[in-house]
Parts: sequence; C-alpha cells; structure tokens
Amino acid sequence: MPPDGLEPGPVCPAWQAVPGLPALGFMLSLASLSPVSLAEPEGMETLRRSLSRWKKYHIKVHLADEDLLLPLTVRPTDTMMDLRAHLVREGVTSWKKTFFYNARVIEEHETVKEAKIQNGSVLLLISDKRGKAVDEW
Repeated sequence: MPPDGLEPGPVCPAWQAVPGLPALGFMLSLASLSPVSLAEPEGMETLRRSLSRWKKYHIKVHLADEDLLLPLTVRPTDTMMDLRAHLVREGVTSWKKTFFYNARVIEEHETVKEAKIQNGSVLLLISDKRGKAVDEW
C-alpha cells in the first residue's frame, strides 16, 4: 500500500516493485502539496534584488576623442563613478568627460539599472568642452 499522499506514477502504475531496484513508482499527489504563490510582490522583489547582485552586463564604452570602443563588465548596481574607476583600471582617464546613453546625459550618481542600460549597450564618453566644476565631482 502506498504512503499517504502518494499515487502511482508512470514508472510503476500497479505499485509493483521492480526486482533489484528500489521502489520508484511513487509520485507526490498534487492535492498533498501546499499551494505556493509566486505572485507575492515582496517575495519576488527580494529574489530579484538578490539575483541582481550576481547579474553582469557586458557593455562597451565608445571614447569619441580616441575613436576607441572598450568592453566593460558591469553590474546593475554600479554607478557612473564605478564605470569611471573601471576605465582608469583600463588606462583611460575619464576626467572632464560626460557619459551619454540614448542621447541623454547620465548623472554620476545614477546606477546602470536606473539609466536603463542593458546587456550589449554602448555608452558614449565625450569630452566636456565647457569643463565641469571640481565641486561636481
């Protein structure tokens, strides 16, 4: 006799054990499972936030002055200041230069996610001819 909540499965529909193998003919009944709601907003949001920590985007930065296209790997939580640090590690100075994406200036405090930058995007880094004040940095 099968345990409570178990029904015959497709492997062994008559509850007969196969000689030499453990009894694998049992399958959980859907009625015995508790309903799980994946539509919980706070649960899904927490899961989304924890997964975004591991997500990485492969983007490119086009340096208009040098006519270079540099690949970068960034996270959704990286700010434009973090991108500048990545560029410095690559040997590129980004001082007095402005990031553009979709014909819009990206502010220094904006994250990749807030700027709606996606995997495969290309950012434009252009020299600021007017020169930014040191207080802005």
